[in-house]
Amino acid sequence: MTGRAFFRFLCAALAALMLTGCAPSDSPVIGTAANTDGITGTTGTDGEAETTGATGATGATGATGAETTAAPPATASPETASPETEPPETEPPETDPPETEPFLPSVGPDTVEELLASMTLHEKICQLFFIRADALDAGQSHVTSFTGAASETLAKFPVGGVIMMGENIKTPEQITALNAAISGALGIAPFISTDEEGGRVARLANNPAFGLKKYKSAADVGASGDEADALEMGRTIGGYLSLYGFNMDFAPDADVNTNPDNPVIGDRSFSPDAKIAARMAGAMADGLREHGVIPTFKHFPGHGDTAEDSHYGLAVSYKTHDEMLSCEWLPFMRAEDCIMTAHISVPNLTDGDMTPASLSHTVITDILRGELGFSGVVITDALEMGAITKMYGPGDAAVGAILAGCDMLLSPADLDEALAAVEDAVRDGTLTESRLDESVRRILTLKAKYGII
Repeated sequence: MTGRAFFRFLCAALAALMLTGCAPSDSPVIGTAANTDGITGTTGTDGEAETTGATGATGATGATGAETTAAPPATASPETASPETEPPETEPPETDPPETEPFLPSVGPDTVEELLASMTLHEKICQLFFIRADALDAGQSHVTSFTGAASETLAKFPVGGVIMMGENIKTPEQITALNAAISGALGIAPFISTDEEGGRVARLANNPAFGLKKYKSAADVGASGDEADALEMGRTIGGYLSLYGFNMDFAPDADVNTNPDNPVIGDRSFSPDAKIAARMAGAMADGLREHGVIPTFKHFPGHGDTAEDSHYGLAVSYKTHDEMLSCEWLPFMRAEDCIMTAHISVPNLTDGDMTPASLSHTVITDILRGELGFSGVVITDALEMGAITKMYGPGDAAVGAILAGCDMLLSPADLDEALAAVEDAVRDGTLTESRLDESVRRILTLKAKYGII
């Protein structure tokens, strides 16, 4: 039995054990939900900021309006106000993850087509959704264990991906078991991701229970200009993510930090120099891939030259096409597998249209896919973020992102409403099933490439 096959067997076994009551007695009991944040509020997260988000399956929709900027609330998110806290004196010593064999991907296009042909419309639509772990349970704010209620949620919504936030990650044993149980509960195994950029956005390394190597920031690594440093960073992070059951990372941050007043990117970017940022992001991605972890370049078309934080309201870049081509887009040309979009407006690319890039056909289909030739999976930034919810309801945002050319919808403000809207759009002809097939095919192909299915 291969290593990947054994892991799938282990996932199923752990899921079965946990469903029969093998979870710790103090583990919270979870119920059905579709809440991508688990906390009531106005803004969501692309996986980076642990900010308050939207309601669950029966929660409120986003408000309408065209607010282009919004001041952050008095209490800043950990992303904008460094999530790292002083570690306790008992913090375990920093350790390196065990060495693993280099990952060798394999692709099975025939299997992908057979699987796609066997799927129902509901199953196809569910593959497009990438939800928070907290969406597995409306009864608790932060899911840390897997029970029968979570299994029921996944049976109802066999989603394509699950993101783990910091609150979901407690100990090495706990997160390994949770990831395995979720993977084993789905017929088509999901992407399981987190934000492990290195620096202030690192869900595992910044948790003292793991004793992992920490990086000051991507900017600190990028300061050397040596790709070997970013490669080592990717290998280290990829090694421990794989060990704990993650198969995707929402990293590297491929933004070029050209605006010193940018409130959200800053030292998460490798460099204000586009060529250096491109080389370093590409090298980090190579290191992740060596361990079977899918890198996700973010945030296209480039969040580095904005003065607003899209977690709270619409951010705007006034760069022209040629300026972005020679700067912001250079790092994204290194992407092979997955790109995350940004909820920013780029009026000089869209003839003044202020539609967020994640919902813009011009940005996603004409530029990213057409001009730049990207053929991998495109995932939105979190649809529960203020830049979206202040202008669109969950259903309109979901349908709009698919129409724009996105493949996966991260953390919708209301999963039930968003999924129902997509189903209705297919029925009334706004979306065609063949359009859904394009995205599901890309998703399944990427999963097959990395041995997830």
